[in-house]
This record gives sequence, structure tokens and C-alpha cells, in this order.
Amino acid sequence: MTTPQSSRHTEILVIGAGELGGSVITALTRRNDAPEVAVLLRPSDSPRHARLRDELGAQGVKIEEADVATAPVSELATVFGRYDTVVSCIGFAAGPGTQRKLAEAALQARVSRYFPWQFGVDYDAIGRGSPQDLFDEQLDVRDMLRAQNTTEWVIVSTGMFTSFLFEPDFGVVDLASNTVNALGSWDTEVTVTTPEDIGVLTAEIIQTRPRIANHVVYVAGDTISYRELADIVGRVRGVPVSRHEWTVAHLLEDLKRHPDDGLRKYRAAFALGKGVAWPKVGTFNDTRGIPTTTAEEWARANLAPGSGRTSPGR
Repeated sequence: MTTPQSSRHTEILVIGAGELGGSVITALTRRNDAPEVAVLLRPSDSPRHARLRDELGAQGVKIEEADVATAPVSELATVFGRYDTVVSCIGFAAGPGTQRKLAEAALQARVSRYFPWQFGVDYDAIGRGSPQDLFDEQLDVRDMLRAQNTTEWVIVSTGMFTSFLFEPDFGVVDLASNTVNALGSWDTEVTVTTPEDIGVLTAEIIQTRPRIANHVVYVAGDTISYRELADIVGRVRGVPVSRHEWTVAHLLEDLKRHPDDGLRKYRAAFALGKGVAWPKVGTFNDTRGIPTTTAEEWARANLAPGSGRTSPGR
């Protein structure tokens, strides 16, 4: 059973309170025009979850509980139906099918506006059949939202999380050997944005009047080539940087040998250079004069000698 739109509160429900969800919640609650905010958490009695609930409660955030992995669509729709705007901050780690399930619940609940978890690349530009097969589900979600006219939707395209570009497991930046491996070519570009900036920009998009609806909004902390990335690492670390070019052919062959490796899928998809970068000029943050953290600023804060961090972490 769903809640009629006329009887629901003008509140915002954020699904998940991880790195991205926490940033969105913080940005919303710190605004001068702060709306009422709720968060959907997985039920848990762990000390970590207890602390999280206490921290969120101290911010005035209402707590809803449901496990998106196991709850039926109808249960999620009942929760979603109590809110005007639902913002999903649950990513691929929740498992295949989760993005479709959450979108189905939002549509069943007839929420006024839904922000799916598409805080990443331009899936329309990439198209189906990408080396990263998870991307096809994102296109399924877009098809679902575009095929109806009851629930408004907003997609925020952010590029890669800035920290992920420097993540050791991703393999592009190897700080231990001061090496940068270019995906595709040295001229291939990638757009990156920090979760903190995504939170601020998403909150601004949510609260913008007249209301943004049925639109893909592009934001960017920075857009750089892998050549520029290597230069940044060299300047920040103050050491010579070894440079290796991983061509598309090399990465696709590597993926063929390890077809179930998620990180290899990402490397190959980003190496193709399609839908993974756009100019910072003309983005939502650029046109509104909202400052964002560049790749070099992030690196200086996290990787420079004396920064207190030897690896970017996650």
C-alpha cells in the first residue's frame, strides 16, 4: 500500500549513511534552508550502528530501518511513500539488482521525486555492453524512470570519486613505487568529484527553485588527463614518477583472463574514455560559482609529505 502524494510530508529520505549518504545528509542539515531529513538504515544492533544512529539523531535526522537487500519492494515502497523526495546513496556494493529494486519501490510508492544512485559516469554515453557489466543496470533504471510520468527524477553525474582515482587497488596510482598507469592513453580524461562536494552539490540541486526535475545534472570537482595526473603526483610527492600506458587492448585482454574481477572491469571501461569525462566548464557547480576540490588539492591534502596519510584509503 502506498501513501497518496497529497498526504506525505515534504521531507527528504536518504537511503544509506555511508561515505556518500553521510555527505548528503550533512550538507542538507547544515543549510540555512535545511529541510526535514530522514535516513534509511539497515537494522543492526552493532555498536557501530548504535553510534551512527546516535550521531544522526543529534543532527535531528529521523531514522527509518529496512534492509534493501532482503526487504520486498512493497515494504520499501511503504517507507518511501512517507517522503516527498528519496535520494538513493546505496551503490553497487549492495549487489546486482538493487538499483532496479529501489527504483521499482520509488515508482510503486509514487514518490514525488527520486534521485537514483547514479553518482558516477554518463551511462547514456557509455551505452550497453560496457566492460563493466554493472553499468547496464543503471541504464535499466533510466529506462524505468523515463517510461513514466508520475515520479519526477533527477540524475546527478559526478564522475569517479576523487579518492578512488588514487586507490591502491584500482591500480592507476601506485604510491609505493611512485608509478602512474594511464588507462587507455595519456590523453584519456576522467572526471572526479569528492563525496563531500557531491553532498553539497546534491543538497543544492535538491533545494534549487524552480525545482529541477526529469534532468541529468552534471557536476565535476575536476577533469584531468592521466598525463596531468602523473604530473600532479610528481609535484605533490616531490619525486620522479614512472609512467606506464595501459592501452585499451591490454586492459581488455587482461579482463579476458580475469572476467570476474570488478576492478579490471572498471579499468577497461574508463580506458575507453567514453562517458567518463566532461568539461568542468558548464557544469552545475561551475555555472553557479560553487567551489569544488580539484584532484591536485585533494592530493596535497592527503598524499603530500606531512599530510599524515600514506595512502588514500576509502
